[in-house]
Amino acid sequence: MQISKEQIQLVNEKVEAGHGTQFNFLAQTLDAKGVDVNTVIKQLADFQVAIPSWALGAGGTRFGRFSYFGEPSNLEQKINDVGIIHSLTQTAGAISLHIPWDVPEDYNAIKELATANDLVFDAVNSNTFQDQKDAKESYKYGSLSNVNKAVREQAVQHNIDVVEIGKKLGSKSLTVWLADGSNFPGQNNFQTALQHTEESLKEIYKGLPEDWKMFIEYKPYEPNFYSTVIQDWGTSFMLANACGDKAYTLVDLGHHLPNTNIEQIVSTLMMKGKLGGFHFNDSKYGDDDSTVGSVKPYSLFLIFNELVYGMKNNPQNPYPAWMIDASHNIKDPLEDLIQSLEAIQEAYAKALLVDQKALKEAQLANDVVVCQELLQEAYRTDVRPLLREARLKSGGALHPITAYRSLQVRESLIEERGKYAVASGL
Repeated sequence: MQISKEQIQLVNEKVEAGHGTQFNFLAQTLDAKGVDVNTVIKQLADFQVAIPSWALGAGGTRFGRFSYFGEPSNLEQKINDVGIIHSLTQTAGAISLHIPWDVPEDYNAIKELATANDLVFDAVNSNTFQDQKDAKESYKYGSLSNVNKAVREQAVQHNIDVVEIGKKLGSKSLTVWLADGSNFPGQNNFQTALQHTEESLKEIYKGLPEDWKMFIEYKPYEPNFYSTVIQDWGTSFMLANACGDKAYTLVDLGHHLPNTNIEQIVSTLMMKGKLGGFHFNDSKYGDDDSTVGSVKPYSLFLIFNELVYGMKNNPQNPYPAWMIDASHNIKDPLEDLIQSLEAIQEAYAKALLVDQKALKEAQLANDVVVCQELLQEAYRTDVRPLLREARLKSGGALHPITAYRSLQVRESLIEERGKYAVASGL
């Protein structure tokens, strides 16, 4: 299923007049404050977030999984689903594949399908946290950190194979998330595990093309209950430095202990030129993978405030790769992703409205009250008309969720794929 520009235009016509009134009022208000509204709109339109191929079906827990029906059962259908999201939002112009869940059978056909949906291929993601069919070695006791050299070599080769797949698709980066760790004290020697991991990552790094990047993800706990080899940003940063200039830390919002100051981590990594990628989600307790901005929207804004500052003031840091990484347990996954994209854009827009010059002056004067007022003035601004205007100018829907439902997208997908289709890889 594909949504045409004409379909979106017909849906927009019903609400366009109301949008014009709201946008004009906000634009005049911001203009009086010295904000270049056209520049902000262009920045919003240019901001693209990758959709992971594994997030298009129903998620679940180890206790159960509840489908929303009509799930994409192959890579082609996943690309079409991302195309639907992008046509409505105009901010999801990339798809990130997980290997071996989504290995193309016909690379040319897959690339043509992506182009038809106005998509490019973002980072490719390796999988050494599961045993695959016919694999010679098992990852039960770790992969890149395993005490068994044969297991480590298999895991390294898998990552190199993933890079080769990415090269055929036009991707330029590899994401490595390591589930390695231990469940009990004494199970692993911490130093040996870390040393093996560093050596393995260096081997993978050798296989990177010159114009590629490697993103090293971290997570404090899970699936192991006692230790994780790459448990925090400092360990990831250390490993990235050990590998070389093309290796970077990847920040996942859910991969932190409660109340961690993520915005400070972001700021430090950008200052050091080592923030490579970003996985958006939200959480209440841990790695809950909830809809972006559904639990801690102000924290998301503070993170974006540091991202906006860093992108302007830290030329040593490459432009980060943006991606959503969430699990959709009871929502329609496409609606959840649309809501996440809206929350990301909203936080970004608000951060763009922060008067950085005035904030710097207040910081230098130690005027803590004014510092808070400047941040909250931007945060309290209803920027949704700016997001709608950016979508309108790009050919997207003013209200993507409303358009999604009025066009009966899920119903059409169920009719096309069947009610009990199950997304591959989950």
